[in-house]
Amino acid sequence: MHELIFLDTETTGNDVATDRLSQVCYKTSDGIYKGYFKPPVPMSVKAMSITNITNKMLADKEPFKGSAMMKDLEARLAEGILVAHNAKFDCAILEAEGMSIPRRICTFRVARELDPESQIPEYSLQYLRYFLDLDVEDAPAHDAEGDVKVLYALYKRLLAKMTSEGIGEEQAIEKMMDISSHPSLFKVFNFGKYKDKKIGEVVKTDRGYLQWMLDRKYEDGGQDEDWIHTLEYYLSNR
Repeated sequence: MHELIFLDTETTGNDVATDRLSQVCYKTSDGIYKGYFKPPVPMSVKAMSITNITNKMLADKEPFKGSAMMKDLEARLAEGILVAHNAKFDCAILEAEGMSIPRRICTFRVARELDPESQIPEYSLQYLRYFLDLDVEDAPAHDAEGDVKVLYALYKRLLAKMTSEGIGEEQAIEKMMDISSHPSLFKVFNFGKYKDKKIGEVVKTDRGYLQWMLDRKYEDGGQDEDWIHTLEYYLSNR
C-alpha cells in the first residue's frame, strides 16, 4: 500500500498563478514535518491577516525550492499519495516549486461525494471539523500544522464511513483517488440569494443567474473547477 502524506500549505495569497508557498506541514507514518520558507513574492495583507505569517517572519528563511524539506517531500510523493483538503490548490502551489504529484486524495471532494443528499451546509475544513465533531486538540485554524491535524482526523472519518459500507481500506483509498480525479457536482447553493435551494430547481426559474455565475467563474480564471462543472452540467441538461 502507498504511503499517505497528509499535507497543508499556507501561501502568500489565493491566486495559484502568482502566489507561492510560505509554510508547509505534512504528516506521515513516521512523524510530522513543518517549516516556514521565504517565498519569491511577498505575503499579501489579506494572507497575513488570516495566517498571522508576516514578511518579517519569513525574511531570514530559506526558499522552499531546493530545501531539504522539498527533497524529502518530493521523494515521498514519488511513491506515495498526497492527501489534502482542496488538493487542487495545494498541488498547484507545489507544482509552482517544480514538484510533481502523481497521486492525490482531495478530502473536500470525498466529503462532498459521501453526502449525496447535501446534508452538510459547507465543506471547508474547519466547518467539517465542527460539524462532524472531530476530536482534534491543539490545532489552530489557518496554521499548516493545525490544519494537517484536522485533515488527518477528517480522512479517518471518511475512511471509516467508506469501509463501513463493506469495502476494504485499500479499495476505499482507490475509490477516494478516483473521486478526487474529477470535479464535484453540487446539488444545493450554499451561498447567495438562493442559499439552501436546489440548483436543479433554480435553473428552471432563473437560468440567467446560473449563466451569470458561470461567466464570473470564467472571468476569475477558471480555477473553481467544481462550480464550473456544476453550472455547466445544469445549464446543458435543463
